Formats: sequence, structure tokens, C-alpha cells
Amino acid sequence: MLDQVQDAGLDVVSLDEAVTRLEEGTDRRFVSFTFDDGYRDILEHAYPLFKAHGLPMTIYVPTDFPDGKGELWWLALEKIVARAEDGIELCRNGDLWQLPTGTVAEKQRSFEQIYWWLRSLDESTQRQIVSVLADRYGIDMAKDCRDLIMTWERSGRAADPLVTIGARTRGHYAVSKLTPLERHRRAGRRAGRIERELGVRPEHFSFPYGDPGSAGRREFALARELGFKTAVTTRKGMLFPAHAAHLTALPRVSLNGDYRSLTYTALYLSGAPFALWSGFQQVSAA
Repeated sequence: MLDQVQDAGLDVVSLDEAVTRLEEGTDRRFVSFTFDDGYRDILEHAYPLFKAHGLPMTIYVPTDFPDGKGELWWLALEKIVARAEDGIELCRNGDLWQLPTGTVAEKQRSFEQIYWWLRSLDESTQRQIVSVLADRYGIDMAKDCRDLIMTWERSGRAADPLVTIGARTRGHYAVSKLTPLERHRRAGRRAGRIERELGVRPEHFSFPYGDPGSAGRREFALARELGFKTAVTTRKGMLFPAHAAHLTALPRVSLNGDYRSLTYTALYLSGAPFALWSGFQQVSAA
């Protein structure tokens, strides 16, 4: 993929350089690679490739995760649905909700239904429900965090000039669902914690989930108030010079999940899908 991007004539730049280029204007096409949540495989697999090519990358760290306290509830839900052989039962709005899990297709549909229902709930209720299900199906979320996430010590190994460390909320909570006090505490203080652990204060932020329901105008303004140079969403789109006025509402292109394909990368490099998704608008800061 890195070869594919470079062969297409794009410069791979750090987020700091991306800001400079947006503010000063440039005819050179460029891309910045970002990785959420500090998964261990970023250090084990992605970082060596970027290092070998001499290319920059950014890793966003929710501080509960390297502490071993992170609740990777979406991964726990995958395991829960996988282990549920004859169906899964949940209490939803006071009623019993029964979902089939007998086939792979049923498991996929049931996972999607439960996932998006959980995303609609407040963060505390969401985590409580997943915790109960995890206990029922023998899922150890604390172990998953320890096994899959870099510790602070491992994160420190990425203290390379090519690596930019960014911040997220402490426990991967959607900023839009937090109270004003929680928003400042969970987002702002995380930068200080990362600075104490890794010796560098993050200037870049990634909104957990990053969709319009998780981050909007109020959250973009908060990121500016907290002093972050940039903040990224998961809204699909390319960067344009107009984003220089909206640096805390930057879109991104996902290359994970169903989009892990060189075919998708080639399509993305054309820019056509994002023009269609955005209705040919360059910037959306709503």
C-alpha cells in the first residue's frame, strides 16, 4: 500500500506538515497515515514498514488502554456473538430481545444490530450491558486489553521522530455523550498524562468513533479550546485548502475492516468516492 501511494505521486507527510501545507497552500498531493487506539500490532507490523520507508505516521492513544484498563467492547461483542451458538438474548427497553446466531450470516446481522443499538445508548449503560454479556460468555475484557494494546513501555519504543503521538478520550468515550466537565477532563487531561508517560505533549486529537453522532461543531470547538492543532473524525473525505479553517474537523479515509484492499486504495487515490459521498462539497464542519 505504501508503494502504491508513493507510485501515485503522493507525498507521505506528518500531521504537522499537513497543517503547514493546508495553511500555506500547495499543488503537491499528500497523505498522512493515522492509527487509532495504540494496538500492539501497529508497533509490531505497521511501524517497521514505515520505518523502513522513512515515512511518518501518527498513533492516537486513549490513556486507559496502555494502563490495561481499556474496555474494547466492540471486540468483546464480536467474541460474544461468535460464542452464542443458538441465539443471544438481551433486555432492550424493558423487553426481551432475541437474536439468532446459528449461521455466520445470522451472527453478522445480529452483531450489527446489537452494535448500533449500543452505540445509541449513553456510555455508562453501553459498557454495563457489554460487561454483563462478557461475563455470561466468559470474555475477559481486561485480558484482551493487555494482550492487544501497547503498554506505556511499548508505546515509548515508538518515540521516533517519524512517529507522532496523538490523544483520544481516556476510555474511548464518544465526546458528544459526555457532560461539559467530562469532555474537558477526559479529552484535555489526557494530553498531560501522555506527556508525563512519554515525554511529549500531544498536539493532535482523534474523536472516538468520529461519526457525526460522536463529534460535531461543539466538539470541534472544544478541541480548539483545549489547544489541539488538529482533530480527526471518521467522516469520509479528502483534504482541501479550505480545511485550513477547520483543522479540528478533518475527515479521514478508512483502510480497515471491509476496506483492507489494494483495490480500495487505488479507488480512493482517485478521489472519486469522496466527491460522491460529500455531494462535491469540499468541507463539512457541521
